[in-house]
Amino acid sequence: MSTSTFSSAHRIYVKSLYKRYLTNSLDWTVRRDLWRAQAMEIRAEFEKNRNVHDPRALAAILEKAEAELANKKHPDPYIPPLFPGGTKWERNIPPNMGPLYDHEAAAHH
Repeated sequence: MSTSTFSSAHRIYVKSLYKRYLTNSLDWTVRRDLWRAQAMEIRAEFEKNRNVHDPRALAAILEKAEAELANKKHPDPYIPPLFPGGTKWERNIPPNMGPLYDHEAAAHH
């Protein structure tokens, strides 16, 4: 059994950073065949730093990666259709069954 110097929270953070990199890359590249090459480059970059065990060096690497991700962030990211803000979100809401115009209230003005 192998012991790691980093906590499970650290591993979850690195996985999240990796997924955010992939998602941002997919926002910029529509075609999956072109995106796959970018995904392989991202994976290679993460693998290159896999064996860094110095916490200070790793903190610097992660800080640089966060800054680079923020710099490359897509201005209009893809939102899946059924998520809030997606293309189909609240598209077929049942109509309001109340009166469209209250004629009685308008007559008093």
